[in-house]
Amino acid sequence: MLLIGLTIGFSLILALGPQNLFVIEQGLKKNNIFIICLICSFSDLFLIFLGIFLFTFFQFLLNTWVILCLNSLLIVFLIYFIYTKISKKTVDNYSLSTNSSVDTIKQSSLKTLGFTFLNPHVYSDTVFFLGNFSKTMSLESKVFFGLGAGIASFLAFFFLGYGAQLLRPYINNKLGWKIINSLVVLVMSYLIFYIIYKEIYLKI
Repeated sequence: MLLIGLTIGFSLILALGPQNLFVIEQGLKKNNIFIICLICSFSDLFLIFLGIFLFTFFQFLLNTWVILCLNSLLIVFLIYFIYTKISKKTVDNYSLSTNSSVDTIKQSSLKTLGFTFLNPHVYSDTVFFLGNFSKTMSLESKVFFGLGAGIASFLAFFFLGYGAQLLRPYINNKLGWKIINSLVVLVMSYLIFYIIYKEIYLKI
């Protein structure tokens, strides 16, 4: 069960989403990456075991309107994040310094928690999918399955964060950072329109 959890955990977490993209960007910036990866990993571990042991309860609690509220909050969060990326202050402050554009630990932690707990897809993957997949398992099997999925989260997030950090020397210039910034804005903008159209407009 540990191996099954590990395999499924990897398959879910490696899909590109706002949380993963945020981790990659912070890795490129060398921006509190250990704390960010740690928060993402422990948050996933918490949600994984929450889903595995309380799936039936959350199946009824997280109804359409709760998901709608989470999607709306995520949209507001993403809009603010995009604004910080395209603001004149951010664009003008590109620097080759290792410490450029580095947030405080508190700022990084709050952003990480926002990308984690305001994202409905985190719940659909950890609470619903893994919870539903493991609902007929024995208690012992659920524990090992959850540990496997949790280990996958730790490995994946630290791989994304520190793997991105290794690429920093190759893009550490104004043009490289502007390209990355533009890609982040484009992906986040796409996610906003995707959420509005598919997750909100089609379900109202």
